[in-house]
Amino acid sequence: MRETPLIRQPADLARWIDHTILAPDATEAQVEPLCEEAIAHRFRSVCVNPIHVRFVASRLKDTAVKACSVVSFPFGAAPSRAKAAEAAAAVEDGAAEVDMVMAVGLLKAGRFEAVRADIAAVKRACGSALLKVILETCLLSGEEKVTACRLAQDAGADFVKTSTGFGSGGATVSDIALMRRTVGPDMGVKASGGIRTFEVAKAMIEAGATRIGASASLAIIGARP
Repeated sequence: MRETPLIRQPADLARWIDHTILAPDATEAQVEPLCEEAIAHRFRSVCVNPIHVRFVASRLKDTAVKACSVVSFPFGAAPSRAKAAEAAAAVEDGAAEVDMVMAVGLLKAGRFEAVRADIAAVKRACGSALLKVILETCLLSGEEKVTACRLAQDAGADFVKTSTGFGSGGATVSDIALMRRTVGPDMGVKASGGIRTFEVAKAMIEAGATRIGASASLAIIGARP
């Protein structure tokens, strides 16, 4: 069920945020302070590339903050069996949430059952871990966004998500509103890509987002300029 937004000040946003570092050259020395920040500010999760999941899970042990990993990032073009294996490895390493990239090329080719099966395979591999499906909305028409949301929902995903942050565009209020209308009130919607201020993050939540993915998390909650 969608949470009712109660956001009066920037710090109220912390529980909505996946504190994120997905740069390909990110090191453990850069990831570690994100874990400490997430614990201190009570972010929802720390989202990292798969090689860092075990490290992050160990740092977050016995806290309310979850470890989150990405799968087939940032293109989503791996075979389903590879995506499923990557998801299973992330969960084994301690990820409680997995953000997979949808097979955009298959969607645009009209191979809808293949897209649904791809997502379903990853969902099975996730077990009890939450699955978010990254649509990469900047590459899709309005109709394709609706179709992608419905396929993710049919495949059992827990969230639909706008963007990798590596495409030509990120989250928009209009896309979040469209995604929320499509999936209804009970599925998660994650806004990610280009969200750097409290005002923008708040607008995303008011439009229907239930999670924010951001590397500028501290700035969003007013913890630094």
